[in-house]
Amino acid sequence: MIERMLPWDGLGHELVAHDGVLYVGGIVPEDTSRDMSGQAEDVLRQLKTLLEKGGSGMDRVLQVTIYATNLAEKPDFNRVWKSYFAESATPARAMIGVAELGPGVKLEITATAAIGTK
Repeated sequence: MIERMLPWDGLGHELVAHDGVLYVGGIVPEDTSRDMSGQAEDVLRQLKTLLEKGGSGMDRVLQVTIYATNLAEKPDFNRVWKSYFAESATPARAMIGVAELGPGVKLEITATAAIGTK
């Protein structure tokens, strides 16, 4: 069974669950006036909230894809990343440089996580 949660603007759902796996759609910062560290904090906070709504958590994240408009800001992103993931529970990840994500948007993330507890 596929469960679709939190419809977004008729374009998709923020969360889709299937067979014990939670798929998190693209998350962009709510405050695009912030620098990379601020936007990273924003999207990772949103990710944490969405995971909890879907019955998962940051320690259950399997994979994250990060789209960034300036890869030179990767160290700023990484500093915030490390505050959200314990070293023993870091997911597989990729950071991909892109030309544009929208006005002021520095990054967008998608994620896949296991549902449930350890």
